[in-house]
Amino acid sequence: MPGPAIHVQGLTRSYGELEVLRGVDFDVARGSIFALLGSNGAGKTTIVHILSTLLRADGGTAEVNGFDVVRQAARVRESISLTGQFAAVDDVLSGRENLVLMARLRHVRKPKAVADELLERFSLTDAGGRKVATYSGGMRRRLDIAMSLIGDPPVIFLDEPTTGLDPQARIEVWRGVRELSEGGTTVLLTTQYLDEAEQLADRIAILHTGKIIVTGTLDELKRLLPPAKVEYVEKQPSLEDVFLALVGDDAAAAADTRGGTSA
Repeated sequence: MPGPAIHVQGLTRSYGELEVLRGVDFDVARGSIFALLGSNGAGKTTIVHILSTLLRADGGTAEVNGFDVVRQAARVRESISLTGQFAAVDDVLSGRENLVLMARLRHVRKPKAVADELLERFSLTDAGGRKVATYSGGMRRRLDIAMSLIGDPPVIFLDEPTTGLDPQARIEVWRGVRELSEGGTTVLLTTQYLDEAEQLADRIAILHTGKIIVTGTLDELKRLLPPAKVEYVEKQPSLEDVFLALVGDDAAAAADTRGGTSA
């Protein structure tokens, strides 16, 4: 289909007197990884819930895969998959049984063959016959993402997919996300981890106090800061430098409290 995979214009949402979204605008190109980067409470999950038809906006418009999220909600749901902050897998079943069950629920042809293909794609073939209760955090998350791909949705939402994972598990999940994009899937990724956005995203939007304050590639965002000062070694600004310079002291204080690894 022509046009962006996701188009958002003027999105607003309040909870009582609290304005969570205050006119959000962005587009996501088809087949790309788009990172929505922001602190806790910035409104990232609210945006995902609106785009996945779980929540209605107060104002503005949004389209996913060419369909309006309000007027064509059923068509939107047919086009997407949503992976939340915690893996939604059944510990009692094996990895393969989880995939087969989901394939049958979605009326996919040859569910066992689909399950085997996804196990191989996410490097879970050897563990496919084991109960998910024995999986590591990274394996559970990769299985969760694999389940979300059943039915080949063109758009997938990953809402903070590496929350609570150790560094090795995060790297495993990152590999799986890259494979999604390489296969042509459009990925909207929400994260508060600066290095995650830096590693994965084709384009990054920084969400702060309910508004997108800047959108661009990593190189474009780095160019918003003055050129590096050359003394003995040239130091280029990191994404963290860009983020903190744009959102101000409140985010800097939060980053210091968390050791500078999240915002």
